[in-house]
Amino acid sequence: MKKTIKVLAFATLLFSPLAVFAQDKPADAKPASTEVKKSFIDVLKEGGLCMIPIGACSVATVWLIIDVWLRTNKSKLTPETDLAIAQQSFRAGDYVGAYQAMKASTSPFASVIRAGLSSIGFGKDATEEAIVSAVDKVNSTIQTRVNYLSVIGVCTPMIGLLGTVSGMRSAFATLGSSGIGDPTKLSEHIGEVLIATASGLFIAIPAFMGFYFLKNKLQSGVHYLEEEAERLFRNAPYEYLQNADVGQEETFAALPNWIDAPAG
Repeated sequence: MKKTIKVLAFATLLFSPLAVFAQDKPADAKPASTEVKKSFIDVLKEGGLCMIPIGACSVATVWLIIDVWLRTNKSKLTPETDLAIAQQSFRAGDYVGAYQAMKASTSPFASVIRAGLSSIGFGKDATEEAIVSAVDKVNSTIQTRVNYLSVIGVCTPMIGLLGTVSGMRSAFATLGSSGIGDPTKLSEHIGEVLIATASGLFIAIPAFMGFYFLKNKLQSGVHYLEEEAERLFRNAPYEYLQNADVGQEETFAALPNWIDAPAG
């Protein structure tokens, strides 16, 4: 009996520190949480004033990618309807009708064919030059929009860097005035640095990806447009169309005013 009592007493002394620790552990392991949850908008606000131009760049990036994507589709550059009308008119030898049909359309393909028909009476070389010039105009118009994505991709990291410099300046100013005694203010400025930098890179990466992807897509669409336009004029009877005014456009270059116009 005495032996049993001694064993129980020894076990009590042995495990008593663990029992005390088990009682104290929940209080130490689960301290009162003071973390404040912030919304996505609140986090962006911490980035400072530089988030305003970065936000504008993000909207412009999305708009440009969607707009250029739609403009560079082959069905948009060279609509099947316009292509079929032009082919049918060329087969019938109705060049005036083809010109009027292309004039009524607003597609890039129609503008290229219209330019070629306007110069078809001046020979093959003039017609081909007019087609190439019109294709270059279509390409440069859309390429300008694609280039804006490159501008955004270059500028947004710089804007983020500007926010980084501003945040670091504020952080060092806080550190110099209050030292590390007030870590809350210091962490706010450091957060501004990280948010501004990350936001600039977050916009620049898709902008550059969109730039290179849409640039290649534009080249493919313009190449298809030019190929279809050249097919229409490949075997055109230029000898029968010499001096023909297919386009019937107004002529501004008249005879010099010191030369008398021929009678009749």
